[in-house]
Amino acid sequence: MLGINHEASSENDSALESKTDEAVINLICLGETKLYSVIMRRYNQRLFRTARSILKNDDDAQDAVQEAYISAFFKLDSYESTGKFAAWLTRITVNEALMIKRKPVNKIFEKSFNETVITARGNPADTLANKELAGLIEVAIDALPDNFRIVFVLRAVQQLSVRETALSLDIKEATVKTRFLRAREQMQLFLNKHIQDVGLHAFEFAGQRCDNIVMNVFKRLDSEICS
Repeated sequence: MLGINHEASSENDSALESKTDEAVINLICLGETKLYSVIMRRYNQRLFRTARSILKNDDDAQDAVQEAYISAFFKLDSYESTGKFAAWLTRITVNEALMIKRKPVNKIFEKSFNETVITARGNPADTLANKELAGLIEVAIDALPDNFRIVFVLRAVQQLSVRETALSLDIKEATVKTRFLRAREQMQLFLNKHIQDVGLHAFEFAGQRCDNIVMNVFKRLDSEICS
């Protein structure tokens, strides 16, 4: 049974960062549970972007990521070291996000994709600051159909390979290619022209938000184990 060890690890940060996921997981299962923060910080942005692509809401996405980490922590003992830990963790996040999505919520107003295109055409891309353009891209991504949106985020924003995306979503590589192509078509030519430059800044998850989710997960783990 995994427990929470609040003692600092004897290894320095650079040494830990160079370790594979499997090596870190092995140390966690041997009692170095504080090292779970290495895993969280390594995948916070990827998992947030994944959950955000399903839920289209930052707060709900953070909740999904937190629940995914909690769930994954208690399954680490049974994880098979296949070198596909990131995909395993992403699938857990997808399931958590889908469970949140199924809960009844109050609908909020969302701009349609057509409205986004009209707005964008009235403001030439070369006059927009990076921040404004990234925000526009996020709105356009949110307007994509669910199945296209998550594939687009993993491929174009998170820059996963076709194989990694297929493993993460448990779908065929051919399906990934088709959905990604159709998503790009719906994003319109003016967005495709700029996605390489600013797309990587969409749905950033770092700084205080990254620290908060690490802190919240450890609090929840303490509570779960002590109860």
